[in-house]
Amino acid sequence: MMPKISIVLLRLLSGTCAATLVRFLILGSIFFVGPTSARKPHIVNFQSHNLFPESFKWDPRAQHFIVGSLRHPTLLSVSDAGVAETIISDSFLPPNSSFVGLSLDRQRYRILVCVHRPSSPAYNALAAYDLSSGRRLFLTPLLSDPDVKSDSDESSDVANDVAVDFSGNAYVTNSGADIIWKVNVDGEASVFSRSNVFKSYPVDLTTSYHKCGLNGVVFNSKGYLLVVQSNSGKLYKVDIDDGSAGRVILNKDLMGGDGLAVRSDGVLLVVSQEKLYFVKSEDSWGEGVVFDETGLEVEKQASAVTVGEEDRVYVLYGHVNDGLMGSVERDEFSIVEVESEKESKEEKIWLYVLIGLGLAYFMFWRFQMKQLVQNMNKKTN
Repeated sequence: MMPKISIVLLRLLSGTCAATLVRFLILGSIFFVGPTSARKPHIVNFQSHNLFPESFKWDPRAQHFIVGSLRHPTLLSVSDAGVAETIISDSFLPPNSSFVGLSLDRQRYRILVCVHRPSSPAYNALAAYDLSSGRRLFLTPLLSDPDVKSDSDESSDVANDVAVDFSGNAYVTNSGADIIWKVNVDGEASVFSRSNVFKSYPVDLTTSYHKCGLNGVVFNSKGYLLVVQSNSGKLYKVDIDDGSAGRVILNKDLMGGDGLAVRSDGVLLVVSQEKLYFVKSEDSWGEGVVFDETGLEVEKQASAVTVGEEDRVYVLYGHVNDGLMGSVERDEFSIVEVESEKESKEEKIWLYVLIGLGLAYFMFWRFQMKQLVQNMNKKTN
């Protein structure tokens, strides 16, 4: 009597478990595969009269973006719902000054801003502001040649982008002279790197950005900077101890490369107006590989990239070319999430592989259960 009851129970359990496993696999395919392929990118549309932002950063503490302006010495916060509010407005800067590159010093909760006045006479500086109070901490003029004044017509300097290390030192790229400045935590400036490697590669004079040299810069915790050069498409690794630089060997040039950002997995993001490059390295950036490129909306003139919550990647459509033309007016700008198409496809493939393995395991388990039931039937007979 007992063996027959055991057989019946085994059959019932195998049927119940099989049905449960099938339901799990179906639900897994719906909830994991479905949303991955169907989720729309996060788009933040915001308005501010003639802002023309060139750079932006995600502030994880305040949970909003911080954007600058080519037309005004102002910084705005932009919520993920598109609400824009002025957080810093510095009316004491020289007239016609722009806020270009930004860097968030999370440890000291301050924002470092490249200040540039393109009109004659030129002006370049690095400003630091406390984000809790909005108070300016310092304003440091930047000179590449001590014999040429910063506001001289002879100056070709363009303070473009900035990165900050753990000690609070800021590193500012000069797109006009292809050098890098260093500004310490107290606002004292010096020329950090004049490496000859920055002038070692040919420039395509037919491009609109042929005069734009060193541009986007990021700091790596291992003790170096990564810097992209717009007009050559080269990526450089710069030692923060002595300013020595070397070219990172890539499988292709990053032509028109502008802003940089780094994901938590170490992938370097390089934005140009045409595309967003995804770059990775296995040897601390002696060499690297551009493993994907995502096309951007060229007419919106992207200029910056940042990493937000959950490692989501965003580009800034600031219409910067229009912003440099003083006669053009505009109120609407946007921040758009961008994904690597290759990575998205690989994620889907892995999900399908896991489901396939689950089905294979289910078929094997069911076969084993069938064999067990048959063996018990033989014993009872």
